[in-house]
Amino acid sequence: MFSGKKILLGVTGSIAAYKAILLVRLLIKAGAEVKVIQTPSSRDFVSSLTFSTLSKNKVLTDLFDEASWSNHVMLGRWADVMIIAPASCNTLSKMAGGQCDNLLLAVYLSATCPVIVAPAMDEDMWRHPATQFNLSKISSYGNIVLPVNKGELASGLIGDGRMAEPEDIIRCLQNFFSYGNQLKGEIALVNAGPTHEAIDPVRFISNHSSGKMGIAIAEELAKKGASVTLVLGPSSIPVSGNINTIKVTSAEEMYNTCVGYIPHASIIIMAAAVADYTPLTIGKEKIKKADDTLVLDLKKTKDILKEAGKIKKTGQTLVGFALETNNEKINAQKKLVEKNVDMIVLNTHNDKNAAFKSGINKITIFDKRGNEYNFEAKPKKEVARDIINTIIQYRNV
Repeated sequence: MFSGKKILLGVTGSIAAYKAILLVRLLIKAGAEVKVIQTPSSRDFVSSLTFSTLSKNKVLTDLFDEASWSNHVMLGRWADVMIIAPASCNTLSKMAGGQCDNLLLAVYLSATCPVIVAPAMDEDMWRHPATQFNLSKISSYGNIVLPVNKGELASGLIGDGRMAEPEDIIRCLQNFFSYGNQLKGEIALVNAGPTHEAIDPVRFISNHSSGKMGIAIAEELAKKGASVTLVLGPSSIPVSGNINTIKVTSAEEMYNTCVGYIPHASIIIMAAAVADYTPLTIGKEKIKKADDTLVLDLKKTKDILKEAGKIKKTGQTLVGFALETNNEKINAQKKLVEKNVDMIVLNTHNDKNAAFKSGINKITIFDKRGNEYNFEAKPKKEVARDIINTIIQYRNV
């Protein structure tokens, strides 16, 4: 089932650590290579000897001791996936805050592989607003957080907080490895965010794009196994996952960078809100406020999507975006033809769910074969999944 897969298991200080013993047995039985990292407090619940015997690998606990130093960077690069099970309330808090006071946290912070987290704690701790905030935070970093089970807890109470059963984690891994291979070997290029077109050294023309949608698309591509390059305009949204991110500022910079990568990509998704116009001249010094009006001469920026459509080769899939305020469907389908794209993703500014900076989007996808795909309003991460799944379906026909 998991033959050849390299799995890093982090065990923290929780009574649920006993479940990690069975998890290691199941992983080894399924053919995986398993390395275990324990926090110092976890050894109060399960000995390192137990895990080393079952995994047939030395258990790692300390960043360094008198005899050796554990290379946390290489551990995070060795694994296909890292699982933290159980993840205690304390460890979740440290993960959310980026703390690094033990080997497990050092590996987590330097890991380039996906991370799956199985929380375990008493119900009152689970429901505390601080814990829920921390869970939301680590989820926003791209970690997969498994739901807790309801049942008898170590305190004797009945409620939520039980760690997911080892069999549930195995099923999650099965889905993960199946899901993560859908785009293995594909090279993807995504652009995202706004551009800033300088007027003078301190002012610029831009729009309200945050880059959330394009970043979510890049992350979804990476989760499905693609090698992703993200060309990102000015945005404060963090990018998670193993993504080659290139920061740019202007439309000209975005054009030059994207055109350099387009010939090498099999999937090209142009999601950025690139400025249509840029100042003809840029003031060398700050323009002083003088007259009641100020006239700016603007020139058209280079059309990245149109250029991609011109140089597109057989085997490449090109996807564009259309934000329309009127005649949405007609204008989107017109853009589909004029820009020579395979698919166009439409959202309308008239829809309250399509607002800039919103965490929710509502889309319709048109492809050049005449198909139309309508989706309900969803969080942008789920919208990204719909877009990528539609692309996979299109490419497989």
